[in-house]
Amino acid sequence: MSLLLKNLRLISPGLDLPGAAVLVESGLIAKVFAAGESLPSVANEFDAGGRMLMPGFIDIHCHGGMGYEATSEEPKAISTICEGKIRDGVTSLCPTTLTLSEERLAESLQHIEAYRLSPSACKIAGTHLEGPYINPECAGAQNPAYLRRADIDEVLRLHATSPVSMVTYAIEMPGSLEFTAELCRAGIVPSCGHSNATYAQFKEGMQQGLKCLTHFCNQMTKLHHREIGLVGAGFYEDEVAIEIICDKIHLCPDMVKLIFKFKPIDKILLITDAMEATGLPDGDYQLGGLAVVVADGAARLTSNGALAGSTLQMNMALKNAYELSGKPLCELVQTSSWNQARMLGLKKLGKIETGYIADLILLDEDFQVKHVFIDGVQKF
Repeated sequence: MSLLLKNLRLISPGLDLPGAAVLVESGLIAKVFAAGESLPSVANEFDAGGRMLMPGFIDIHCHGGMGYEATSEEPKAISTICEGKIRDGVTSLCPTTLTLSEERLAESLQHIEAYRLSPSACKIAGTHLEGPYINPECAGAQNPAYLRRADIDEVLRLHATSPVSMVTYAIEMPGSLEFTAELCRAGIVPSCGHSNATYAQFKEGMQQGLKCLTHFCNQMTKLHHREIGLVGAGFYEDEVAIEIICDKIHLCPDMVKLIFKFKPIDKILLITDAMEATGLPDGDYQLGGLAVVVADGAARLTSNGALAGSTLQMNMALKNAYELSGKPLCELVQTSSWNQARMLGLKKLGKIETGYIADLILLDEDFQVKHVFIDGVQKF
């Protein structure tokens, strides 16, 4: 079935086209029309009312939302989370696990796989394992009771249950260099986080294929004039991608500005790091069994006040980045989908171009998501 989206402002990497139109056929983008071009006559037309059309967001780091975690024992948790994510414009998601036992992780991936094979809302791009192979000194809101040494066999067992796209681990821990190379051989993205690594240790990891830093600046070695650490590595190494939680809490506005001033735009990945309270009021929640209180949208462990994920939504992450960075949207839009698609090897996603999958979102001028199309079908 054909669908013509017209009267829109098309924003895609390198493109900002007011008055554009997009023809969708059989779930793919068949043609992009600039303002003034003759449009085909199709039975199904959608007037965007001048709103912004962007590639659907790809959130590669999200623990939950709408009262559920990706590691919940409830089978309906993943579908509920995905239904919530579509409201903030996410069309592809990497459900992100926590530091738990292998038994719990395996059960979680069984639920994720059941949904992945028959999605009702956003798609699953693969699971992101955050932990359990992290540094105890940088555990943050991860449960220290389940920390363990990097184990490629455990990852491959989980990968056989449902595809694993990324693993976050500490590169300085024993066995992690070999682990990095083995992840790369398996086609899984290695990302360093919850780590106390030196810059030299990170460089060793890069030589084995390490290519990303998880929630940049949070739970990693700080920049110091005698040891630049992981924060320094993120700035200095142009080829390294960095996840950023652009909620003005995990990173202050000045740090966001600094990142966008010095880091190549094609290596910045907006994420939410969302936890179960996302989309719900402030109150008492939990993260991986640890008590959390959410006040003014900030989630913190009840025990020590450490940040425990976020309640950020992807559309607000992009809005914050736009307001703080001074970058045009045709550049910033890379950070919400295209960069993620390239890093994960997701083909034909992240751009609005002929032949690409019609995962599209319409936003108003305040970045509120008004409509979501997945494979050319309106889902919201």
